[in-house]
Parts: sequence; C-alpha cells; structure tokens
Amino acid sequence: MTPAQRTRLRFGGLALSALLMLATAGCTASPPPLPSPSVTAAAPGIRDAESSLTSTQVFAGGLFVDPHNHASSATARLKSSRDADAAAIAKISSQPTAVWLGDQYSAAQLGPLLAGYVSSAKTAGRTLVFVTYAIPNRDCGGLSAGGLSASAYATWNRAIATALRGSNAVILVEPDSLAMLTEKKCAAEVGSRPAVIRSAVHDLVNAGLTVYLDAGNSHWVKTETMAGLLEAAGVADTRGFFTNVSNFYRVDQERAYAESLSALIGKKHFVVDVSRNGNGWKGTWCNPSGAALGQDPHVSAGTTSLDALLWVKHPGDSDGTCNGGPKAGVWWEQYALDLVRNGSGG
Repeated sequence: MTPAQRTRLRFGGLALSALLMLATAGCTASPPPLPSPSVTAAAPGIRDAESSLTSTQVFAGGLFVDPHNHASSATARLKSSRDADAAAIAKISSQPTAVWLGDQYSAAQLGPLLAGYVSSAKTAGRTLVFVTYAIPNRDCGGLSAGGLSASAYATWNRAIATALRGSNAVILVEPDSLAMLTEKKCAAEVGSRPAVIRSAVHDLVNAGLTVYLDAGNSHWVKTETMAGLLEAAGVADTRGFFTNVSNFYRVDQERAYAESLSALIGKKHFVVDVSRNGNGWKGTWCNPSGAALGQDPHVSAGTTSLDALLWVKHPGDSDGTCNGGPKAGVWWEQYALDLVRNGSGG
C-alpha cells in the first residue's frame, strides 16, 4: 500500500491546543493472520431492530449543522471585512458536518460537551453524527499518532454512551482503525484491536446509538479481507460501515466497493464521506491541489444499503504539513476557499 492509497485522518471540529507528537516506529514482527469473512444468521435483539429502520428513520429530521467548527468561526469573522470570502466559506459552514471526539477530551469532559450538542440537536429536530478518534495506538505511529490506553478507552467510550443515551445519535467508530490492520506497522494491533472495537460497539449500541465501523476506501483493502475485519470487530451488531473518510474517491467508486462489501456481511448499510471528493482523486491524500467540495451531505431516500452521503472530514481543516499546509487539524483558509471555488468554475 503506497501513501497515495492511504486514508489519513485529521481532527475536525473544535480546535486543538497542540497536535500529538509522532509515535515511535511500529512493530516489525509478522502479524497474525487477518480474519476471514464468515456470514452467519443475525441473532435476535438490538441488531434486528436496527436493520429494520429506514435511512430517514436513522437520521430522523435530517443532519445537524454544527455551529462550532472552524468554518463557522471563519464565516463570522470574514463578514465584517471580506464579504465575498465570507460567502464562499459559508458554503461550508452552512452544511452539516460530523463532530469529532478525540483524546483531547477526557471522559469527564465528554458529559457537559455532549449534553450541549444533544440539547442543540433536540431544539433543531436533527440527528447528530459523531466520530470517535481515540483508539489505543491510533494511526500506528503515523501523523495522527496518539490515542488512549486500553482501559482509559473503555471508560471513555462508556462516558460517550452514557452522555448520548436516548439521543438517537449516529457514531462513526474510529476511522482507519480496521483498514490499517492490513499494514505492517500495525502488526502489533491485529490480535487486539478488533476486540477493543467490539467492546466499544457493545457499549454504544446498548445505549441505543446507531454505529458504523471503518471500512477504509475503494482503493485500499480488498473486500474479502475487509469483511473479515469488520466481522471480527462486531459489525453484526451495528448498522454497518463507512468509507472514504478524509479521502477523495468519487461516489460511484465508493458505492461499488461498499455494495460488494455489504454483500459479504449480511447486506449491512453504509455511509460515504463526500466532503472533498468533487473532483475525485488528485494523486495524494494530503492537501491535494485541485480538490473540490463534494455533494452536499444528505440522507438517502432510496431503498438500497446506502444510508447517507456525509461530510465527515471538515473541509478547510489541513491534512498536515504538506503542499504548503499547516499542521493537521489546523484551519487553512485559502485551502477552504479553493475547495469551494474549484467546484464552481473558479
């Protein structure tokens, strides 16, 4: 797998005070065999109720627009001096985006933070979409290195489940966490990570939340391998999986991949990140030139396994110090403007 085929995740949402330092080099030992798919009949209970819902029931009222992300702050600031730029950035800030929850928040901080979001979403009559991003050895020593210890991560997920119980929120669990297990630098996590995710799934699903798991993207892991990883991580008890987070592949490519994968794991549902795929793959995952906003995020009204096209990565938040960008997760105003204008004839 080349860097050009990798999906790299960057913190979205509220600004971080500092980025985590790079982890040390990963383990070089040969990983244990990856799990193979084995479709089994669904057990009764929560998963049956979950699978019977339509996409519009899962995302009741539509998607929540987060007023606290970088684009919203930039729009407000620019209105007083640069009207044209403010209008351009408003094309981002006016759209619903996922709320990222990383290890910058302690378990104790999650309660009041999430209570505020739940209250706002209830008032708006919309569905919240969250992304968890604090798994142990996150990114396996890459540019988004970090994460909690296994015990702290379990406590952290239970805090999320408690705070969001009854909210009907949607949770995208740990982008890259499963797809990266196919890479040598993540060899040390192959034997333990699926169980860690499975435990998180148990807590979140039993709080009545809708859960999707990581399935990489259409140019990364073969569907048979991905199916085995998803099953090992407990996908049977979830709504399904997500693809293309922080990447640029077109919807038709992602949908073909996801439909093939879904067929291997009991016709599970899926969502796709389309935040920056308007011009398709541009040759690199890190702040590529020529990228453009994708389709406006929306819930599917159809009867297929596609539940929604989402903006998971926040347009305008840098991928990292590449192609002239600032550190990962930092707002890059010119890049945000380019994303808007590259899709509208300049």
